[in-house]
Formats: sequence, C-alpha cells, structure tokens
Amino acid sequence: QVQLVESGGGLVQAGGSLRLSCVVSGRTFSELDMGWFRQAPGKEREFVAIISRGNRVVYADVVKGRFTISRDNAKNTVYLQMNSLKPEDTAVYFCAADRGIATRTAAAYDYWGQGTQVTVSS
Repeated sequence: QVQLVESGGGLVQAGGSLRLSCVVSGRTFSELDMGWFRQAPGKEREFVAIISRGNRVVYADVVKGRFTISRDNAKNTVYLQMNSLKPEDTAVYFCAADRGIATRTAAAYDYWGQGTQVTVSS
C-alpha cells in the first residue's frame, strides 16, 4: 500500500517561509515523479510544482521564483520550500505521486497525501 504523508504546514505571516515535506512509503520512490498541488476553500485543486525522477522541475507561474521543489531519494521525501509567502498562498497543500510522467493535471496522479494546511496572514 502506497502512503504519502505531508508535514510542515502552519500559520505564517506574509513574507515568511515554510518548508513542506512529503514522505512516501510502499513504492520505490526513485521511480516516481512527484508533484505538489494546493486547494483553497471554494476553489479547484491547483498545480504548484513537479519534480521528475530525473530531477526535472516545473513550476506554476504564480509560485515561480518563490517556491523550490526538491527530493531526497535516500529519505523517500519530496520537499517544497516556500519563501516570500503571500495571503493568496493560503490553502491545503497536497503531494502526489505519478508512476508515469507527471503533468500539471491532478487527475493524472496515482497517489495522494492527506494534505497539510498553510495559512498566510496579512
């Protein structure tokens, strides 16, 4: 059984930073493309970033230059470093794993975590 467990969310002031982590178990992590998505109340799930098994990275325009996705295959973990946070970044953040080639489309991912809340106050 594949499990993804996120952590690192919380409450931060605008301009602050948080680092999210997502630990994967039940599957060979190095064979997975990983993505981060977010969902604000009343809105659809939104693509944030991808890191492929080959370390190719893609970012949504709204986070480019502020967020950094990375992975540590030895720890089965993907990270999302979030800097210069804005109130509009407030959402539940989810990590997701894709056995194929990851895309910006949430429906294409095979496995999901339960999410971690990020709240940015103004």
